[in-house]
Amino acid sequence: MNVIEVENLRKTYGGLLSPRVQALCGVDLSVESGQAFGLLGPNGAGKTTLVKILLGLVHASAGHARLLGRPPADPASRLLVGYMPERREYPPFLTAAQVLDFFGRMLGLDVAERRARTARVLEEVELSRWRDHRVGGFSKGMQQRLALAQALLPEPQVLFLDEPTEGIDPLGRVAIRRILRRNLERGRALFVNSHMLTEVEMVCDRVAILVRGRVVREGPLASLTSPQAQYRLTLANADGDAVAALLAGSGVTAEALEAPPGSSLWRLSVTDRAALNAALDRVRSAGIEVEELRRVRATLEEVFVETIRAESEPHPADGPAAAPPGSAAAVAEARR
Repeated sequence: MNVIEVENLRKTYGGLLSPRVQALCGVDLSVESGQAFGLLGPNGAGKTTLVKILLGLVHASAGHARLLGRPPADPASRLLVGYMPERREYPPFLTAAQVLDFFGRMLGLDVAERRARTARVLEEVELSRWRDHRVGGFSKGMQQRLALAQALLPEPQVLFLDEPTEGIDPLGRVAIRRILRRNLERGRALFVNSHMLTEVEMVCDRVAILVRGRVVREGPLASLTSPQAQYRLTLANADGDAVAALLAGSGVTAEALEAPPGSSLWRLSVTDRAALNAALDRVRSAGIEVEELRRVRATLEEVFVETIRAESEPHPADGPAAAPPGSAAAVAEARR
């Protein structure tokens, strides 16, 4: 079941007295229950605009969006949605329990239900011991977990997370990831907006890269980071030409790499496992010892940087690249 559906979504800012800026240019994507979806993109790509439209904070100029089967403008679409913003500030004199009680009141929960949910979410984010401590004395990691507890208070089916591990130490990031995985196991969907690509890679199973208001790459994380199976093969010292001849064959491409003395190092690109095994059999039959065979894949960061570089050149169909909003060139263009 899709809990988020976006079809040909467009958003234009500006108008009569200011330059028109295309923030979203026909975005299509969907998120299923129990899926961790990562939205990536450089600053100004349109990520925040997309999230605001899904949360009903901004109206789209064209296209369609549905959240839990309803249009975002319908308040009922947000009853089972949790939102953890990147920046939040709680009154430092309130305790963790008082903060959550306040948000429980905003949800319309009665006293008994507020108490029950507060205890439950504090336990879930591992803050029960500090429920009666003032949040002004909380560390950054504890404040992040309190924000996550706030997002979990509605018992949501969808969690929107904006930079959930920003600025916290490694132990804090591990704790946040552990909590998020538990929510995935319960069938909740995660919509993660983050610049911390290593964190996205550890949590998300599907990602979309947004550039200049367009989704330029989207799909399962494994398919984006490893479009073709590649392996790193280390052999005992052997003649390079002989090894190249043995490795070459149907479905295998071998590239020699710089290796330490006494070893021979190769990068293999293969179409299937049978082709790889046949190449290794030929190597072993020649009496060459295989020291190590390791599957390698590109990191999400490498895929992201490669995508942004490829999209940095103007598309022929687009004409010249748009000037930054508010720049002299943009204002001049708007006056034409």
